[in-house]
Amino acid sequence: MDSLDDTPRPGWLGPWLKGFPALQPPLPLADVASRGWTLHGNELPLPLAVVRRQALAHNIAWMQDFATRHGVQLAPHGKTTMSPQLFQRQLDAGAWGLTFANVHQLSTGLAAGARRALIANQLVNAAELAELLALRRRYPGVELAFFVDSQAQLDQLAGHWASLGAGEARVDVLIELGTSRCGLREHGPALALARALKAHPALRLRGIGFYEGLQVSGETGPDRALMQQWQSRIEALLADIEAEGLIGADAHSVWLSGGGSALFDLVAPVLAGAPGRAPRLGLLRSGCYVCHDHEHYGRYMQRMDERMGTPLSAPSLQPALEVWTQVLSTPEPGLALLNAGRRDVSFDQGWPPPVWHLPRGAQRRVVAPSGWRVTGLNDQHAYLRWDPAATSGPAVGDRVALGPSHPCTTFDKWAWMAVVDEDDRVVDAITTRFE
Repeated sequence: MDSLDDTPRPGWLGPWLKGFPALQPPLPLADVASRGWTLHGNELPLPLAVVRRQALAHNIAWMQDFATRHGVQLAPHGKTTMSPQLFQRQLDAGAWGLTFANVHQLSTGLAAGARRALIANQLVNAAELAELLALRRRYPGVELAFFVDSQAQLDQLAGHWASLGAGEARVDVLIELGTSRCGLREHGPALALARALKAHPALRLRGIGFYEGLQVSGETGPDRALMQQWQSRIEALLADIEAEGLIGADAHSVWLSGGGSALFDLVAPVLAGAPGRAPRLGLLRSGCYVCHDHEHYGRYMQRMDERMGTPLSAPSLQPALEVWTQVLSTPEPGLALLNAGRRDVSFDQGWPPPVWHLPRGAQRRVVAPSGWRVTGLNDQHAYLRWDPAATSGPAVGDRVALGPSHPCTTFDKWAWMAVVDEDDRVVDAITTRFE
């Protein structure tokens, strides 16, 4: 080609995207598999973020089955991937709906087909409220709710509601209980907020939300005690709310939502509740399960597997996300510089471990030696180190796949990702919508 077509086109991939071949003409997403690309060939520039098809399908099915067996519904957090294609897969597998952090994210989820949603965050801005109402008109019948945790928030939303001329239809909300982030800290103010919602012109109480993730230790004893404390708080507030009839009169069930990706085995029983209580819809918000990770959530999953008695022959969640890199330089013994850095892979929960090695000219990848480790990242470089006396290192031109230790902050660095099979052939692709 004498010229490059770098004009973005909706629903297409092209050379305007990082990781897409610069000399390849743009193509529809559905045509990616027909190109015959592999991670072993020279068609794709590196670095490149990839999702493993088999692990992805396993994780989606496994988590949906987990929710069903524990009597809760899955409302996975969309901010993890912000991928319309992954949203559709989660919904098709049986997810109740999706969770988001703001109204902009919600709009992407609704466009992808979600008709039930949570905004697991406070909404106070007039522009966001106007957009929320517009989305509700655009998608009639959609069920949604967001979090509230103060009288000040209720007062501001009432003022915005009047200025928007929104009429009599109200928006559902969940009272958020909290300890270290947003959320009410004490029972009395939470109950007072529930009473205030009874007469609010814009809002209707639907239930309670919480987030336990910042308190998780990764040790079973303390984590069991943590969830017992949460259960006591939640049940006490729900009992008072139900006794006073503070849930919206036409609500068929109380919504109760919690759960990050580190402790969902202990959160699910809290959401399901005890028999004999008012009808309850438990909504588990775990999001990182879809691609899991290689270290951060992997450590928590080991504890959950122990508690659940998961046999080694029946793995639970599997790492599905990788960033493939190439060795640029080996300037001294025990050091290789890879061509991916903070712009390409997450580092907020630890440096990404090397997981695969593909020597230059080899036909199959091998597991990266246990002595290899990434010790730092620049914007565009990773520092891969090893002990030369104990193991050999990669050569210039070799390929090294890194396993992100936190999937959320890798997804937001890529506008598209290749989906690959177990032979490293590109069989599909996904896009993300973080812009």
